[in-house]
Amino acid sequence: MNRMLIPACMAAAALMAPNLAAGQDVAITNARVIVGSGQVIDSGTIIVRGGRIVSVTAGAAPTQGLRTIDAKGMSAMPGFIDGHKHVNNGENAAAQMRSLLEAGYTTVLAGGGQAEANIALRDRIDKGEFVGPRIIASGQVNLRQTPAEARAAVQALAAKGIKHTGEIGLTPEPAPPQSEIEVLKAIVDEARKVGVQVNVHAVSSPAMVAAIDAGVTRLVHTPNKDFTSYEAAERVAQTGSIVAGMLGFGAPNIDTLSAAPAQVQWPKDNTARFRDGKPWPEAIAGANRDPKGRATGTEAGYTIVNARRIWDADPNHQTISYSTDQNAADLVVLEHELKSYSLMFSMADIHKIIGPNAARYVGMADQIGTLEAGKLADIVLIDGNPTLNIYEMLKTKVVLKEGRIVIDKR
Repeated sequence: MNRMLIPACMAAAALMAPNLAAGQDVAITNARVIVGSGQVIDSGTIIVRGGRIVSVTAGAAPTQGLRTIDAKGMSAMPGFIDGHKHVNNGENAAAQMRSLLEAGYTTVLAGGGQAEANIALRDRIDKGEFVGPRIIASGQVNLRQTPAEARAAVQALAAKGIKHTGEIGLTPEPAPPQSEIEVLKAIVDEARKVGVQVNVHAVSSPAMVAAIDAGVTRLVHTPNKDFTSYEAAERVAQTGSIVAGMLGFGAPNIDTLSAAPAQVQWPKDNTARFRDGKPWPEAIAGANRDPKGRATGTEAGYTIVNARRIWDADPNHQTISYSTDQNAADLVVLEHELKSYSLMFSMADIHKIIGPNAARYVGMADQIGTLEAGKLADIVLIDGNPTLNIYEMLKTKVVLKEGRIVIDKR
C-alpha cells in the first residue's frame, strides 16, 4: 500500500517535536472528560503525576506544583489505539509517526514486517529521535513451514522480547487447509508457553472459526468474504476472543475530510477509490468477484454487519476492537474508518471500541484505554464534543503521551 507523502516541513517539525515535551506532572482543567468506560464528565480536572493519571474529578481540583493545561471546554479522551497498522522504519518514519499522533493515536500494534525493523522504530521513538505513538513490536511467523520450525520461530521472537506475532494469514476460502491448522496449533501452543500473543488474519467466517478452534483469541479484521452466522459470532464471544475491526476495508474513499490540509487528502473529484487510491471496487485487495470476474464491493457490507453481529453476541460487548491497516494520511484514515463504524455503533460504543476494547486487544487493558486513576496518561484534547458524532473526533489539538505533550496545535 502506498503512503501519501507528507511535506518535508512536517518531517522537519517531527524531528524538532521532542522539544515540545513537557513534564510528566500535569493538570488538565476545564475539560469535558470522556472516560472511555461510558462515563462522561461535563467539566472536570485530570491530575497526572509521573506520567500516570492520579485522579479524574468533576469540577476543580488542587493543581499546585503542576503544569496546568486549561482545556477551555475541549474534550479529553484516552489516546486512540490502533490494533493493526503497518508501520515503517524508513526515511518517512518520522512523518508517519507524527501523522499518527496528530490524528490522536498514542498506541499502535505493528501489524506486520520484520521484528528487527519494528523494534528499531520503537526504540527510535523511545530514545527521542522523533515523536511517535507507543509502538508495540511484532514479528512474522510463517504457516508455510513445519510445526517444529514454527515453534522455533515463536521461540526466536520471545528471545528478542517480542510479545506479538504479526498477522498470520489463514486461507479464507473455502476454508483453511488442515496443513495450515496444524502449524497454527503449534504456534499457539508454543506462544502460550513463552508469553507471545498470536494475531491471525482471518477474513472469512470459516477461517475465523478455524482460528478460534486452534486456540487463537486475537483476530485481525472482521470477515469480509461472507456473512457471519449467529453461531460463529457466539463462538467468538464464548471463547473470550476479540476481533480488530477495520470495518472500512471495502468501503470507498470519496471526497473525504474537507477539513484536512489539501496535501494529505484524496482529491475531491467525486471518484470512488480503494485505500491505495486506485479505482473502487476493482482495486480491493483479494476482491470478492462475480461469475464474470467483476469485483462486487460486497466487502463493505460484510464487515459492518459482521461486526455488529459479533458485538451483539457478547453481553459485555468486548468482542470488537479497532484497527485501520491503511497507510494513507492518518486523519483521512480515521475519518474513513469511523464512518463505517457509525453505521452500526453509537458514539459511546465507538469510544469503547477504540479505547478499552482496543487496549484489551493489544494486551494493555490495565495500562491504557480509559482515563482512570493508575492508567498511563495518554490523553487527547479535542476541540469538539465527540459524544455527538464521529466528525467531532477529527479535531485533535493536543496529545499527551504518558503525561508529556507531544502534539500541540492550539
